[in-house]
Amino acid sequence: MLEEAKEAYLQEAEAHTNNKTLFHAAKALEAAGMMLKDMQRIPEAIQYIERASMMYVENGTPDTAALALDRAGKLIESQDLAKAVDLYQKAASVFENEDRLRQAVEMLGKSSRLLVRQHKLDEAAVSIQKEKNMYKEIENYPTCFKKTSAQVLVHLHRNDFVAADKCVRESYSLPGFSGSEDCIALEQLLQGYDEQDEDQVHRVCNSPLFKYMDNDYAKLSVSLRVPGGGKKKKAPAADAGEGGAGAGEADEDEYAGGLC
Repeated sequence: MLEEAKEAYLQEAEAHTNNKTLFHAAKALEAAGMMLKDMQRIPEAIQYIERASMMYVENGTPDTAALALDRAGKLIESQDLAKAVDLYQKAASVFENEDRLRQAVEMLGKSSRLLVRQHKLDEAAVSIQKEKNMYKEIENYPTCFKKTSAQVLVHLHRNDFVAADKCVRESYSLPGFSGSEDCIALEQLLQGYDEQDEDQVHRVCNSPLFKYMDNDYAKLSVSLRVPGGGKKKKAPAADAGEGGAGAGEADEDEYAGGLC
């Protein structure tokens, strides 16, 4: 039954394509994709929805294309995070080309979170920076502050204190950041990390400001550990070797719980 319906929609799509009525052809392709979804053939469904989105763009209805890509991302997310990221990024690009930055940044946000979930932290750092730039462009500064917190967590998990510190320093140019709750917490976090003060880092990372971030970032927060060596502040020689092995093991185990 579903297979027959899918074939009927594909025939309809072909007829509309031949008649140059691309919007209706795309709708039929999407419908065929939904039949495949109901048959639990999600990867095939996504292929048809992607084809439909390209037709929507060609037809001059890019918003419909982006929404189709968003729907496709939601469909595949539970099976293939990397493909979902690709679809959300494509949706963001379509929205951005139409100067619909609020919609574009929402798609980028989904992409960033899934990159963190896959432990692709280098890519996540780039994606979050794009988000932050867009929020700055639309003058949503409080959300820029939150994105700075996300950036810092990602960079510290990458063991890149310099990049984390740079994100905070650059944020001082944002109206309202200096002296804000976010700013103070990030300064304390960086200080604790740099000085290898496990208690201070734990206290900041378990504060409501970090605990109630989006779940993927909250998990980065509670699993953050100070480095075991290499990024120490100048300390007395007697302290130089302390905690190295244990902290190293903690770093290796930072995702032991799994970033679902």
